Amino acid sequence: MYHLSRFSLARAVPRAARSVTTSSPAPPSQPAALKLKSGQVFEGRSFGAPRSVFGETVFTTSITSYTESLTDPSYTGQILAFTQPLMGNYGVPDNRVPGSAREHPMDVDVGCFLESKGVQATGVVVSELCERFSHFQAYESLASWCARYNVPGIQGVDTRALTTLLRNQGSTLGAILVGEDRHRTIDPSEFIDPMAENLIDRVSTKTIYTLHPVGGAEAARAHIALSDFGSKANILRSLLRLGVSVTVLPWTADFNAIRDQFDGLFLSNGPGSPDSIPSAIESVRRTINEWDRPIFGICMGHQIIGRAAGLRAYRMKFGNRGHNQPVLALSSGGMRVEAGRVYITSQNHGYALAYEESGPDAWPKDWQPWFVNANDWSIEGIVRTGGLDTHAPVWGVQFHPEHAGGPEDTNPLFDDYVEQVVRYKEMRSGNAPFLAHTQASAVQAHL
Repeated sequence: MYHLSRFSLARAVPRAARSVTTSSPAPPSQPAALKLKSGQVFEGRSFGAPRSVFGETVFTTSITSYTESLTDPSYTGQILAFTQPLMGNYGVPDNRVPGSAREHPMDVDVGCFLESKGVQATGVVVSELCERFSHFQAYESLASWCARYNVPGIQGVDTRALTTLLRNQGSTLGAILVGEDRHRTIDPSEFIDPMAENLIDRVSTKTIYTLHPVGGAEAARAHIALSDFGSKANILRSLLRLGVSVTVLPWTADFNAIRDQFDGLFLSNGPGSPDSIPSAIESVRRTINEWDRPIFGICMGHQIIGRAAGLRAYRMKFGNRGHNQPVLALSSGGMRVEAGRVYITSQNHGYALAYEESGPDAWPKDWQPWFVNANDWSIEGIVRTGGLDTHAPVWGVQFHPEHAGGPEDTNPLFDDYVEQVVRYKEMRSGNAPFLAHTQASAVQAHL
């Protein structure tokens, strides 16, 4: 959620030339219905774009930060239901302005104020829509914002009943039908599962571009490549705040052909199944096996690392979506992580990596689970444990350390990753064999 930070309101006012607003135009509300493929119907009234859509119906337990959730590319193809009863009370900021809600002194313009340039969810479901909003950074209402991006919503839904249903039967294909369209009978063939598509190709950048930290390229401590599977903007901000340059690559880019230009590789979040992009899995497998520089993955990036290491990914019953997911650290992973501690995390995923003790999907040699979910015991992190004398460390986490929105418990993982990238860069310019062995031993000692 964008918020009034430690900076005074007086300082915030000049940036808020977007004056305090209490309402903004939106299309007239119409009768609407949310229909699930399993047969249940929830009636309500429309907001946003007056059109009908199909998608996978999922829920999030996030209490705030609906603006960040709806701009998260990982929600592509999904009809997102909020369990928090009231939505829209603080409106939507002007997403075109530079900077971020945190007003961090090391922020640079990453192209948007929120997590991407537009609303990414296919549809929105709320219990009660607040049509008169109030916030010093507010620019427009949730309804008018959704309408601008042609995204329909439905209000007046019993989201408690809907969430209970989705938890019991799992995430379910559904449709928001607006106006007279709500009366029609849907043919089962119309419910197309978006998770069967390559959603990553929809949201990944189509061009390569580079962002530099405050001070420009000359001030950068290192240069990191980010494979974009649908990256949240706050991942870029988190890296840039630590003084590194970031080059963003399309998911189709041949990283191994250009890898020696970079000091580290970061694999972003993204929508859908990791098995929708087998070529990326093969590319990352080669990078892990051959490259000598640190690699880190978040969410989809974590799953890609796991698949490249030989793990199986499976579709969860209803996934983990919200800003209150507890994860248990099994080891330090060579970072400032306290083994045995529970961290509260922000999450948005419908797939997870499988843990098998034997058989064809047995846990691979030289890897170990790093975090597990304290609610359902699904794998929340992996770390490379072997071969560190000749290969650089690799980490993956299912949750979002950049936390937009959500708790900041695991934000230091970015600091630790960047420190490792800088350290390995220094090794290559110094006594590399001795330093690499020393560093590998230090990492291994903390696992």
